[in-house]
Amino acid sequence: MPELPEVEVTRRGIEPYVAGRRVARVDVRTAALRWPVPAGLARLLRGRTVHKVERRGKYLLFEIDEGWFIVHLGMTGTLRVLRNLPHLPAAGKHDHIDWIFDDFILRFRDPRRFGAVLWHPREAGDVLGHPLLANLGIEPFTPAFSGALLHRKTRGRKVSVKQALLAGDIVVGVGNIYASESLFRAGIRPTTPAGRVSLARYELLADAIRATLAAAIEKGGSTLRDFVGSDGESGYFQLDYFVYDRAGQPCRVCGTPVRQIVQGQRSTYYCPVCQR
Repeated sequence: MPELPEVEVTRRGIEPYVAGRRVARVDVRTAALRWPVPAGLARLLRGRTVHKVERRGKYLLFEIDEGWFIVHLGMTGTLRVLRNLPHLPAAGKHDHIDWIFDDFILRFRDPRRFGAVLWHPREAGDVLGHPLLANLGIEPFTPAFSGALLHRKTRGRKVSVKQALLAGDIVVGVGNIYASESLFRAGIRPTTPAGRVSLARYELLADAIRATLAAAIEKGGSTLRDFVGSDGESGYFQLDYFVYDRAGQPCRVCGTPVRQIVQGQRSTYYCPVCQR
């Protein structure tokens, strides 16, 4: 599943093309995504100018005068800029939506159709008040995110620290891959109850989360299955994983075999020596 780095890599790749550009038309070939694509979206966006593209958690927010269309990549979704007009190949089975501009197409592809394209009208208020966005946690690159925040929000929580990160109500975007990697960098065992982690260790974890996500963005995200950036290129952060998907292989720090367990139906990877 695309996590925060992959979504941010997509945003950075798309915005230079679409910001300030007019949508000539929208072709919706498949409306039955995770939620139905709004019936009037193609008509509404025709001829409108996209002012900017922002990200909140794993959601991409495209602003026009009348409001925002919101894109979530789901499990296998990608947004690609296709520039070789008029010689593009025909849309494939999993190419569900095209935003057609004067000299390029923005194409949404999603084999499993767990992604979404939604609409939030300006008269409904700021897009951050949308029901899917209103209760999200803090963005990890903002000044508001800190070890003190993690410590305060987890007091009394018996759930594991890894599950607390994945919940998304404290901090957004720290999905399964980057939770395992961040906890390794901070030296915290993922099974530790969130309420028992000290303030000092949460300060280490906050720094580790920022460093891990920043490194992943710099390297184009992680490509394990379907993800490619807006230019079709794969990310390569997976080459630098310390623990994720490395069960049985030696820890890059101490040489102890990396272990794999299951938490909340998700695989977790950790080093039993480096993470205590």
